[in-house]
Amino acid sequence: MQTLRRGGLFFYDGRTRAQGFGPEVKRRIMLGTYVLSAGYYDAYYLKAQQVRTLIRRDYEQAFERVDAVVMPTTPTPAFKLGERVDDPLQMYLGDIFTVSANLAGLPAISIPCGFTAGGLPIGWQFIGRMFDEAMILRIADAYERDTDWKREPPL
Repeated sequence: MQTLRRGGLFFYDGRTRAQGFGPEVKRRIMLGTYVLSAGYYDAYYLKAQQVRTLIRRDYEQAFERVDAVVMPTTPTPAFKLGERVDDPLQMYLGDIFTVSANLAGLPAISIPCGFTAGGLPIGWQFIGRMFDEAMILRIADAYERDTDWKREPPL
């Protein structure tokens, strides 16, 4: 990205701003910008903040009983590169299990946990309490030390 300096201030050259972003990332940036625009702030953003609070409360209740929440990283096995780029809904659905940790501001890590019968990789994620990244890293490290999934390449 090219940086221009004028009078002590730095400006980014707009011609290079989009380099490195694929169509899906650009689509998500545009969607976020749209939702935060003046006419839609109350309708979407404030409602999303309320939902975020509910998600955070649900996790807090779970962490009263457990140290970490474990779930699949995605609802389906990996798909071929470029396979779903023309179907934004399928791309968003692939993120469905990771979104709650992001919305609640919780640390999470995704690691390999096996393969489908067809040899496609499967991952799962550990989600922990806010600011407890160390616990999540210890759990992931212990799992990876006790398994060999990380060494097996997909078919």
